[in-house]
Amino acid sequence: MNWAAISFDWNHVRAFLATVEEGSLSAAARALGSTQPTLGRQIAQLQDELGVTLFQRVGRSLTPTPAALDLAGHVREMGEAATRLSLAATGQSQSVEGRVRITASQMYSVHLLPPIVARLRAEYPLLRLEVVASDSLSDLRRREADIAIRNARPTDNDLIARLIREDAAQLYAHDSYLERLGPVRGPADMGGAEFIGFSDSTPLIERLQKRGFPVSEANFHVGADNHLANWALACAGLGIGIVPTSVGDAAPGMRQVLPETRPFLFPIWLVAPQELRTSRRVRAVFDRLADALAGREENAGPGANALDAPRRGA
Repeated sequence: MNWAAISFDWNHVRAFLATVEEGSLSAAARALGSTQPTLGRQIAQLQDELGVTLFQRVGRSLTPTPAALDLAGHVREMGEAATRLSLAATGQSQSVEGRVRITASQMYSVHLLPPIVARLRAEYPLLRLEVVASDSLSDLRRREADIAIRNARPTDNDLIARLIREDAAQLYAHDSYLERLGPVRGPADMGGAEFIGFSDSTPLIERLQKRGFPVSEANFHVGADNHLANWALACAGLGIGIVPTSVGDAAPGMRQVLPETRPFLFPIWLVAPQELRTSRRVRAVFDRLADALAGREENAGPGANALDAPRRGA
């Protein structure tokens, strides 16, 4: 290690990285729990330490210079290493207490997680559990969440991923819409049906067409990108929506459109960063989530830990 080559203060680097990542001094100050003047001084000191101009003021905004953008990649690696150090240190605590953030889709966050969270709170009263309801993939490596429930296989080798099971979804519609639609005996009778879509309904159309549904964009008159709003539109009788059977079967007035057809299957993956193997609280939550999502919570107890399962990231 060439110690003499390290001529800067990590706090100054941290201020620089936060400003680049957040897009402004004010946003960086909020993210770091600091103030704009403090961050401004730290960035100015880093520029003096490195002998490089990092930002240029354009109007009221700070714009990273080409030199800053070149340095940002190296600084991000430093930030990730610092995060891993913090995780390794704080994860040694053997007490099941503190905050654990779980990210899941909006549908799962509303309909699946609440009873699981209630059981976790009863078992571990010192836990602080936060549900991040989002249909986007939260960045686990940057600690936007500690555990993720995802419906796609993760591709990051630095993540621990466990395939829990396959979930089933079906087509549902409100009784009032089914009365308007009239009798249907199979997918071929659905050419005139109205479906609840998304901003891009192409993937759903393709899946339906593969099942023999004669549908096109013309069948999608109403839609929403928010999955909860999408389901609410179906519940209002505006057309046919697709949701997990655990949600659709429990909704008053909603019925499976073609209950005899095979369901649409999709995987449930439980994911966490590698560094959190040593965190007892995350291991505990991960295990309980795995048991609950697999439908075996009644058998949950001591045994092999879910975080010790083979890593499936690819």
